Amino acid sequence: MKSNSRGGASLLKDSIPITEFSASGPFEGHDLLRRGFTSVKNELLPSHPLELAEKNFQLNQDKTNFATLRNIQGLHAPLKLQMEFRAVKQVQRLPFLHSSNIALDTLRGNDECIGFEDILNDPSQSEIMGEPHMMMEYKLGLL
Repeated sequence: MKSNSRGGASLLKDSIPITEFSASGPFEGHDLLRRGFTSVKNELLPSHPLELAEKNFQLNQDKTNFATLRNIQGLHAPLKLQMEFRAVKQVQRLPFLHSSNIALDTLRGNDECIGFEDILNDPSQSEIMGEPHMMMEYKLGLL
């Protein structure tokens, strides 16, 4: 690996979460720019009553769909659909390439809906792009 004058840490900043390389312990400084101001209340309770419902929307919708499917078609239908979801989630691209997850959207019925993420999730405007070799080594556990 070729190193530059800024050191190895600058190569990792775009592809690997900083929290895994930061010092941990009682003397660690809190990074206000990345994490904001600390508050025990913010860590315990959501800031708005609908925040939890919005955060778990897809999970709740899947549970409702599985319960309805089980009542209508029997136990085999939601089990088959869950196996298909699991198989589709295992298929991934390399970590440095954007994946649209079109198979998962098709199974959920979201392939015909235009949502927020369809318009403002352009991979060419992504700030996450890093070095492909470093990202693969991190994913494989070599770093």
